[in-house]
Amino acid sequence: MPTIRVELIEGRTPEQKKQLAQAITQACADKLGSKPESVDVLFFDIPRHDWATGGVPWSEKL
Repeated sequence: MPTIRVELIEGRTPEQKKQLAQAITQACADKLGSKPESVDVLFFDIPRHDWATGGVPWSEKL
């Protein structure tokens, strides 16, 4: 049973997450031979001020 953890900067809509979960689930089914009902996708929304790239918080990249 694959469990996929997806970390995103906050702001995606529930519909966007649903579509991504469906795509990830299908990819696991296709590539790993998993049954779709056994694939778990976990979303973690990270506030922009808690995520930095190149030493710069995303809250400063607006």
